[in-house]
Amino acid sequence: MRTMTGQPASPGSEDRRGASAPRPGATPGRPLLPGRPGRPDVFTFGETMVALRGSGPLKLGGTMNVSIAGAESNVAIGLARLGHDVRWAGAVGEDEAGQLVLRTLRAEGVGVSGASTDPGAPTGLLLFEPRLPEVTRVHYYRTGSAGSRIGAEVIQRAFSAAPPRILHLTGITPSLSPTARAAARRALQLARESGSLVCLDVNFRARLWTAEAAAEVLREWIPFVDVLIASDDELPLCLPGGGGGSGEGSPGGAEGSRAGGGLRAEGVGAGMGAVGGDGGLGAEGAGRGLGAEGAGRGPARCGSEPGEDAAAGARACGVAVPLPPQGVAGGPAATVATQAGLLLDQGVGEVAVKLGAQGATAFTHGGSLHRPARPVRAVDAVGAGDAFVAGYLSGLLDGEGPAGRLERAVTTGAFAVASPGDWEGAPTRAELGMLGAPPGTVVR
Repeated sequence: MRTMTGQPASPGSEDRRGASAPRPGATPGRPLLPGRPGRPDVFTFGETMVALRGSGPLKLGGTMNVSIAGAESNVAIGLARLGHDVRWAGAVGEDEAGQLVLRTLRAEGVGVSGASTDPGAPTGLLLFEPRLPEVTRVHYYRTGSAGSRIGAEVIQRAFSAAPPRILHLTGITPSLSPTARAAARRALQLARESGSLVCLDVNFRARLWTAEAAAEVLREWIPFVDVLIASDDELPLCLPGGGGGSGEGSPGGAEGSRAGGGLRAEGVGAGMGAVGGDGGLGAEGAGRGLGAEGAGRGPARCGSEPGEDAAAGARACGVAVPLPPQGVAGGPAATVATQAGLLLDQGVGEVAVKLGAQGATAFTHGGSLHRPARPVRAVDAVGAGDAFVAGYLSGLLDGEGPAGRLERAVTTGAFAVASPGDWEGAPTRAELGMLGAPPGTVVR
């Protein structure tokens, strides 16, 4: 069996298991398109917002730092810093906030020629409000934003200009609006027609749509997906079952329902590849409950904290979350392996599962491979999941096997949680080895 890059599956610590044939019409394990001048390594699109980070409770005023934030653009910046040619498309308002988004992405080496400005809608906004040393609240102002109104014609133009080697999608974009969902649907179709590999980061947001609505869309997308990245509690949303389609037709599904007001910060998910230097949950466990929950001081709440666990937060908000198969011998690890196996059988080429403080595991048709989290002093969990994705795709583009992809992913995730901000801590290629330096090292 061969991996996504056409290299033999790594031997050794992989757990070999059989895999049944994928469903007819599915697209397992497409090799990467060859690199060509003018053809980007990665194309991604979604909503990027202006982010204001306060120094304390918002109602008391004070200073705020201005930046940008968005799951897909975080991945794009992470890949660009690692030396890859990456393009981002999205819609911003015809306003100064939109200019900040485009200017920042250009400065980071991300191509934005496919982006558009919308004179009839503003650029989205989110506010970060630190309330305790390990608890941050996030407030969103994105309803009716330019980014939520992106249309399929933007994606059509991007693929016509230069089909990418990899199309990267998240589960956030289809939750924003019917037009955004149609754009994602068209991207999947164009990726299949052009032979582009498809990477999907589930990135479930319980306050943008229900688990049922997300599952209906994601399950119909699965036959189009080559690389699936998810936290362990997001896997059930992709499994075949009630609410999904047959997967043989065009991807799509029912319109997601907004739950009103906020959502956890873009890019926060379970298992970011870094464990707190004090041996605690650290920032990479953001999807497991940063702060109060992560420290064992209470359950997830129905709020907009960036560290809130997606499934726990959904349950707290009264949203039904599909449960994984019951009665699987061997505990949670066996359950994850079984779920990943089902997705491989559906035609997914590989499944990378983020496991919080336990690191991450990759499942392919050749077996599975685990990598523990990298120990760092956690500063900010926001954006760590996107850094993980950037590292994983970077390894894939470089022809690394599962071990190399996972190692780079947990390393880039660790860099992200060691720095404040959504994307600011993403490493360059030359910096990847710095995590191995002993404490107190001064690089001269």
